[in-house]
Amino acid sequence: MTDTDLDTFRSDTRAWLAENCPPEMREPVRSDTDVCWGGRNFAPSSPAQKDWLDRTAARGWTVPDWPKAYGGGGLSAAQTKILREEMAAIRARNPLNSFGISMLGPALLKYGTEEQKLEHLPKIARGEIRWCQGYSEPNAGSDLAGLAASAEDAGDHYIVNGQKVWTSYADKADWIFCLVRTSKASKQGGISFVLFDMASPGVSTKPILLISGYSPFCETFMDDVKVPKANRIHDENKGWDVAKYLLGHEREMISGMGLASGGRNPLVEGAIATIGLDHDGRLADPVLRTQIALFEVRAKAFAAMSERFIDELKAGRAHPAQPSMMKYVGTELNKDRYELMMASGGSDALEWESERSRTGAMPRAWLRTKANSIEGGTSEIQLNIIAKRILELPGA
Repeated sequence: MTDTDLDTFRSDTRAWLAENCPPEMREPVRSDTDVCWGGRNFAPSSPAQKDWLDRTAARGWTVPDWPKAYGGGGLSAAQTKILREEMAAIRARNPLNSFGISMLGPALLKYGTEEQKLEHLPKIARGEIRWCQGYSEPNAGSDLAGLAASAEDAGDHYIVNGQKVWTSYADKADWIFCLVRTSKASKQGGISFVLFDMASPGVSTKPILLISGYSPFCETFMDDVKVPKANRIHDENKGWDVAKYLLGHEREMISGMGLASGGRNPLVEGAIATIGLDHDGRLADPVLRTQIALFEVRAKAFAAMSERFIDELKAGRAHPAQPSMMKYVGTELNKDRYELMMASGGSDALEWESERSRTGAMPRAWLRTKANSIEGGTSEIQLNIIAKRILELPGA
């Protein structure tokens, strides 16, 4: 595609967004209800939220780089980048947040059969099914390959028993992608990757209360759950291959928390609103001003690194351990961002339940970031991977 073609695409995209992105969907996200997760029980927070999802899904732009046959937009990497830039320029909200998009979808595209792709991918693209991830277990977190949830062969289906933990939004999800043990011959060699409906008999969930007072995580219990073998992705006992590939995309997704929201800087805006400007038009607190400036430099460097990594990934030149590097830096940046937002907010940032603070949105979000360095693989694990596979340090 020539530069002229891309310029035309940008102009057409800008015009389409101007006409189709509702003004309400260009406002900052104020609460969890402003985030669209889709699913069977999805209740839009407003007509504008539903319109924005419907319009982008009809165009394939909830997953712009997926093939059109699977509900995507069929866009090239360059076109997808332009779309993201133009959405950021008008501060458009993400029309659909989905673990199906960020994690399961790429794994299905690589390892799924044609029947599985046609069955699941269009529903993901349209936001019809909300997914959760069944990986970690009480005794198999960092040592994920030591998982014990079992899948007994019962002819054309498996009987699954076991427990998963830290299952994000399991109590709200429709389906789960899950790692189960189908053989005890070896740790990695005995794992299979299966999909099943959370409404299946024998599936139950229990929320885990966090220090933020919210509960996005759950325990998930499986008691004699019947899972058709047609729902197994890739070969039996080869699920570890799928799991590793998916983890790379999960870490890429989590690393995105380190990127500032397009066109708006809540850190700077919040500091100005609370502290004010000096006579030179600068943030009045020189120490905080310096800290924010240093943070912004790191954030811009991370954004450049992220863009380069995505280009290398699309071209098939990315190092397999790069997602670990992105995940580590991105989560540390996100934690630092919220530390600075709390610092700039002063005592007001500590309000926990007032209407003025939107029931403590800021401190609860700050506390939530403490899990960033644990979920998707702990920071210590990511540093070990970087040391061993990228830096090739002796003894790593």
